[in-house]
Amino acid sequence: MTPAINMVKVTEADIAMLSTISRETFFAAFYYLNNADDMEAYAASSFSHQKLSAELRAPGAEFYFAMLDGEVAGFIKINTGEAQNEYKQDNSLEIERLYVLAKHQNKKLGRQMLNFAFDKAADKKVDFIWLGVWEHNLRAIKLYESLGFTHCGSHDFMLGTDRQTDLLLKRAI
Repeated sequence: MTPAINMVKVTEADIAMLSTISRETFFAAFYYLNNADDMEAYAASSFSHQKLSAELRAPGAEFYFAMLDGEVAGFIKINTGEAQNEYKQDNSLEIERLYVLAKHQNKKLGRQMLNFAFDKAADKKVDFIWLGVWEHNLRAIKLYESLGFTHCGSHDFMLGTDRQTDLLLKRAI
């Protein structure tokens, strides 16, 4: 049986936990595939308390913790309007980040978090939901495709000094 998660909106008081889980999940997912210096540089610029606090305050950006049995099991960041990184349209919602702690992998929590994002998109009456995923993250790509996402482009992603390619995927709501 798949354990049910509870999605809780992240507040300014949660920045330290958000920073910790951001770094932990990002390193668990990608460290073994990348240069350590590039990983450290990206983490230092992207997961600082100051940076995450600014992202949290940005109009159209929302972070949510996925809670399982009273503890944080993962998180998702969704963006609408000008907070989006590509489309910046009123009729779309971006999933910018979706991460699950390693000890909670293979429990279908990512799928539940995506369903949460689909519900948010429907509530906001957008036409489509989109995301960027590293071209080498085959497990995530397979999940997204199984949920109806299709390829719609690509963009560069700088991991420290390493220029990587993210595939852009979208799905109608």
